[in-house]
Amino acid sequence: MLAALLLALHIAIIAFNIFGLFAIPLGAWRGWAFVRRPIWRLLHLGSLGIVALQAALGRACFLTIWQDAATGRASATPLIMRTINALIYWPLPIWVFAAAYFAIFCYVAALWWLVPVRWRSGGCDR
Repeated sequence: MLAALLLALHIAIIAFNIFGLFAIPLGAWRGWAFVRRPIWRLLHLGSLGIVALQAALGRACFLTIWQDAATGRASATPLIMRTINALIYWPLPIWVFAAAYFAIFCYVAALWWLVPVRWRSGGCDR
């Protein structure tokens, strides 16, 4: 059960990160206010920064480590969990992930200049 919850959290974070990669430039073009909100952008940048830093240090994601520990043996995992794991865990060297995550992080950092955050004083951004 814990492994399934960790997998669900991992999928949600992956979906959030991927969604942001497309939503920020599209939202800037379409005039969506949420893509310029500081909290949303900081969460997105921070999430991808953690992923890129872990990969650059040659470490697996802490959610992956926790899920592996909770899962135990692969043969005991349900089919749906094995299928989803196969989609998100690719058997590639860590340097491939480090390079990809670094490139993605640079793209998201560049979006801070291309699609500036709107900082408002004295209230929340609506």
